Amino acid sequence: MDKKYFFSLNEYYRKIYGEKAYKISLNGGMSCPNRDGTISNRGCIFCSAKGSGDFAGDGHMDITEQITEGIKLISDKYRGSFYIGYFQAFTNTYAPIEKLEEIFTKAIMDDRLCGLSIATRPDCLSDEVISLLKKLNEIKPITIELGLQTVNEDTAIYINRGYPLSVYDDACQRLINANIPFVVHMIVGLPKETTKDFLNTASHIAKSGASGIKIQLLHVLKDTELAKDYEARLFESMSLEDYVKSVVDIIEILPTDMVIHRITGDGPRDLLIAPMWSTNKKNVLNSINREFIRRNTYQGKEYHRWQ
Repeated sequence: MDKKYFFSLNEYYRKIYGEKAYKISLNGGMSCPNRDGTISNRGCIFCSAKGSGDFAGDGHMDITEQITEGIKLISDKYRGSFYIGYFQAFTNTYAPIEKLEEIFTKAIMDDRLCGLSIATRPDCLSDEVISLLKKLNEIKPITIELGLQTVNEDTAIYINRGYPLSVYDDACQRLINANIPFVVHMIVGLPKETTKDFLNTASHIAKSGASGIKIQLLHVLKDTELAKDYEARLFESMSLEDYVKSVVDIIEILPTDMVIHRITGDGPRDLLIAPMWSTNKKNVLNSINREFIRRNTYQGKEYHRWQ
């Protein structure tokens, strides 16, 4: 986007490091309590077999080797010197504390990384884990990514999220108390949800103390429970027009200093069933940009976003 209508992740990295930073996907080889029977065997109904880590590293490789491989993979398109280790697949605080300390310490002490981003569930942040994360954060910056998806409790039950909103709220407060920044994922386009639901979720995220947000389009992927409901015509995937309007609606109500980490997402092409328009990411981003321009023109004013 040519015009800064929001505080993007790239702008944040340039503010902190003076240039773009790049995430290296790492895989700690963990599972999820929503898959191993602790909470459920089903997992979240939209989640692929790789636990949202379709682009993550090989969990059988040593972390140091994964970092080396990750840097090598992006060497043709990134020539900078700032890399962030991104533990993405499954629930990355769902392991014995000894294993977590070993893996995260090895990553954070690697001179090639300037920080860590760790994706997890709010119900997998015990006091012991929080204490470890606080210690790591004193070595290099870390960010926790929480998968909230929605504040609508009926939707949360439908998608088999596995925890109530109160668990999320408690985890946020304990992260704040430990001075650990966190980013929250929300999904736009969940079945039966309306713009009001999306705005309620975004507003709750903003008020919960999150430093950033990831706005994710609902992807219907092969071999998921969501795909079965889609094929049974229990819901329709969102149109590009509706998604664009919803994203701009959401950004308009967020604090101007909140970092927008994502405004769309990539579904693996070999797994994606719908919506197929999402594969043209450039068109999605351009459409969102045009909607900002249209609203500026219509309202006769400029958005005073982060400068």
